[in-house]
This record gives sequence, C-alpha cells and structure tokens, in this order.
Amino acid sequence: MTNVYSLDGILVFGLLFVCTCAYFKKVPRLKSWLLSEKKGVWGVFYKAAVIGTRLHAAVAIACIVMAFYVLFIK
Repeated sequence: MTNVYSLDGILVFGLLFVCTCAYFKKVPRLKSWLLSEKKGVWGVFYKAAVIGTRLHAAVAIACIVMAFYVLFIK
C-alpha cells in the first residue's frame, strides 16, 4: 500500500490523476460534464487532461517506471 503523504505516493496519485483525466477527455459524455470549465477548481481536471494528451508518451513511460518501483523496489 502506498502512503499518500510520502513523495512516491504523491507521484502515484498525480500520474493516476493525469491518466484518468486524459481518459475522460476521450469519452464525449464525461468530456462535456467534467472538462467544460477551463478556470477555477474544475479547471484542474481540464489542465490535467491536456497534460495527459500532449505528453502521452512521457506519462506512459512514467507510469511504467512508477509501477516497476511500487511493485518490485518498494
């Protein structure tokens, strides 16, 4: 189990958040409901979705590295 208050827990949470928001951007009903605002608190979801779609290769590599770290090293 990963602790959220540690650095690796924050990295895991951030990667999962970016990947989830990028997936939401591909689903039309969720895109209109969750990613319609570009500013404010709801804008965080939009910005994470943009990061996930524009840097999809880097995010995928980071997810693989973090999975390897959590499963085998930690």
